[in-house]
Amino acid sequence: MTVDDFDDADRIMRTAFGTFLGLPDPASFGGDSEYVRTRGQSANVSAFVAEKDGQILGSNLVTRWGSFAFFGPLTVDPACWDSGIGSRLMEPVVDLLDGWDVSLAGLFTFPHSVKHIGLYHRFGFYPRALSALVQRSVTTGEPRTPPRAQRLSAVTDPDRPELVRGTAELTSAVYPGLDLTGEIDELLRLGLGDVVVTVDDTGVTALAVCHLGAGTEAGGGTCYVKFGAVRPGAPADELLTLLRACDALAADHGLAAVLAGVNTARTVAYDAMLDDGFRPAMYGLAMHRPNNPGFSRPSDLVLDDWR
Repeated sequence: MTVDDFDDADRIMRTAFGTFLGLPDPASFGGDSEYVRTRGQSANVSAFVAEKDGQILGSNLVTRWGSFAFFGPLTVDPACWDSGIGSRLMEPVVDLLDGWDVSLAGLFTFPHSVKHIGLYHRFGFYPRALSALVQRSVTTGEPRTPPRAQRLSAVTDPDRPELVRGTAELTSAVYPGLDLTGEIDELLRLGLGDVVVTVDDTGVTALAVCHLGAGTEAGGGTCYVKFGAVRPGAPADELLTLLRACDALAADHGLAAVLAGVNTARTVAYDAMLDDGFRPAMYGLAMHRPNNPGFSRPSDLVLDDWR
């Protein structure tokens, strides 16, 4: 995918999802959120298009977080559905995953779609647990940013690189080799949002990579936690402290809601978020390659969304 492909790939992505979901105006899918352009400009994302005679027919994007990668959105022009283009768009992605030698790859798909699940299973992905997209209004009447929380946008050299390295140490403790530093660098470079970290005298204890508002993956009025994690062994209260810091970030940017993904196999995190007032907006199916739990175990205090 090149910059010149962004408009066509974005249009097809919106129309494909809108058509599948039966929206009256399929092209309105996603509103003022952005996926194709933001990921297409990111150094830790590889993007592919299918084309015929110079016309874009579909696209697929694959994101790498160290030893883990996920792909999507994979979309095909509805006029070309059931013509094998989805499979063709999977082939370079699987080759790339094999070349990267990641220990886990994943995707988010519709749990009721036999066709989608079957396609991805042919490429070695296995259905695991449901993944919930949960949302709640920004809480009010509480202290603002928790005392141990910092925002990377407000941290200057030499402290910022040290904190970023601390996030890599934390995520690698969650899952060996899991590394969000590339995602963090691109989010800050592109001005898509901010990164919240909590720290103590041992280093970074939690982080949240947040998109903020229109023109990002969040969409207008929303703080979207694309990834969050708490140091293994910490109590669920540490996750709630991190979410309070995200509340404060959202409020300071005039945003009304916090949105995050949490795999339902992470029972401690899922239950804690529901108890904290988050409510499911939708469910998807997480599929893994190979077929193992990765970092979706009951005690993993991890938030992510592989859409």
